[in-house]
Amino acid sequence: MGRYDNQSYVSATLEFRCNLRCVHCMIEGTMDRLQPVSDDAFEQVLRQNERTRQYSGLVMTGSEITLRRDLPELARRARDAGFEHVRIQTHGMHLSRPGYAEKLIEAGIDEFFISVAGCDAATHDGITKVPGSWDKIIRGMEIISGVPGTAIITNTVVTERSYRLLPDVVDALSHISALTQMEFWHYFPMSRTDDKGLLADYRLIVPYLREACARADARNVAVEIKNVPQCLLGPDAWRLDNTQAALLIDPDFWIEFDKNGFYRCPHRDSCQSTACLGLTEAYVRRFGDMADDLKPIKSPVPA
Repeated sequence: MGRYDNQSYVSATLEFRCNLRCVHCMIEGTMDRLQPVSDDAFEQVLRQNERTRQYSGLVMTGSEITLRRDLPELARRARDAGFEHVRIQTHGMHLSRPGYAEKLIEAGIDEFFISVAGCDAATHDGITKVPGSWDKIIRGMEIISGVPGTAIITNTVVTERSYRLLPDVVDALSHISALTQMEFWHYFPMSRTDDKGLLADYRLIVPYLREACARADARNVAVEIKNVPQCLLGPDAWRLDNTQAALLIDPDFWIEFDKNGFYRCPHRDSCQSTACLGLTEAYVRRFGDMADDLKPIKSPVPA
């Protein structure tokens, strides 16, 4: 489990443009038709939480939220509505612009959820398809780390191209002092088939994932794992957390999301895990149902 209570946050998808071309993008086929949350709907979330204090944190997300020129104003509105924490989910490139990260922090953004695709310029830029993107996100994180009271959470999508890099991703960020948590999300293709060939065999992923966890522990950085069968994680099973912030998003997104077909585990009826999503349909088509490798958990795993 991570350092943050995901269920105490609400997330609003406020942008569907992006200036990266990540090979693992979940919504590249739908970005042109999905609509961001309207300003009226965003205002309703602010006013409701001002009354109820249901959520302590707000996440502003999208394909790339920093393409919103009014992002500082949105952050100020959220703070004025009483949110204790305001987070953005971002590819991080624009945070390296002179004065930009400081402007966001001054407006009230104190948490930065930053996508890290690789462990160096060659691997990261190779996945994002934008030369220079690695240098920019590293510089942005260094700037944020220089401001007291800020926190950085990173997200790395685990694919056939990235799983061997995970321990080195931890090492590459060892100098980022504001880094509080790293998240590793196993890729799901938003499809019933793995058309891009990006799915990686869990049996191959787990050793690298567990080594990354050990290196993060040595630096007192929390790790949260998502969409990996809990029974395969051994002593790291407690790190699995598939909970999410309440999400405001175009309803058409869920039509695509449901194509993943989670819970395809042959032991689902006898397993006591309360966190596991099993296997996706695309994974089973690619690697089989792993009936001999997956073992039903006999009792819920303590957090």
